[in-house]
Amino acid sequence: MNLQDLMVDSKSAWIDFDGLDGFKVEVAMLSRKELSNIRKSSIINKFDRKTRLAVEELDEEKFVAKFTAATVKNWSGLTLKHLETLLLVDTEGKDLDSELEYSQENAEVLVSSSSEFDEWLNSVSFDLVNFRS
Repeated sequence: MNLQDLMVDSKSAWIDFDGLDGFKVEVAMLSRKELSNIRKSSIINKFDRKTRLAVEELDEEKFVAKFTAATVKNWSGLTLKHLETLLLVDTEGKDLDSELEYSQENAEVLVSSSSEFDEWLNSVSFDLVNFRS
């Protein structure tokens, strides 16, 4: 038996977001190799006028978009009431029990705008315990 044949690059699982009853996220665990590829593909070269050399820099928007696409696969139960605890939103005149549908764009906005969600995603997406069946 060969270890290389047993390894998988990614596996997803539904994980409860602690503290927000009913909010679950389908999160994919990434291998080191995949995360490294996301980081590498998010590097841009800029010219430093002082040193007159090309400098590599992480394009954070590009990284967030790729990281979110790779890790957040779906969600359910994200109500406007829950959303108010994650970031500043205008819910005036809206039903707080209505759910925000999952979309790639909504996921990117949540990851980039909510430090609480971003920290949670980073902690659960790299914890092997969450992906054991």
